[in-house]
Amino acid sequence: MKKNTLFGLTTVLLLLYAQPVLAQEIKQEPEPPRMPEPSPTPEPIKPPKSGPIPAPFPEETESEKIQRLIEENNKLKEQNSNLETKITELNDSIKNLHEIIMEQIKVIMNLVSKLKMVTFDELLSLITNF
Repeated sequence: MKKNTLFGLTTVLLLLYAQPVLAQEIKQEPEPPRMPEPSPTPEPIKPPKSGPIPAPFPEETESEKIQRLIEENNKLKEQNSNLETKITELNDSIKNLHEIIMEQIKVIMNLVSKLKMVTFDELLSLITNF
């Protein structure tokens, strides 16, 4: 009996002590947000100075420009022909790989059918042996 009374009193005292602590935690209000400090205004971006656009090749004459463009055109044609040969080589290799893959699939399918036959034969032999 004494133990129950002592336990009850300590429980009541703890609850009375814990109630204000919990109430203080719950009743706390958040601080208002701080006012932002004004920042200095940025300097405006100045537009670039406009001037005459220089010619891309100021020292070339018309014939030199034409000659340079012809040379660049020939280089591009050569690169184009190289790329076309590479494309045909890649297409040929793709065809070869496709044929190889198809042959491998045929072999795998053949092996699967043989495996089916063997497993069914084994299953039939087990059933007939009972």
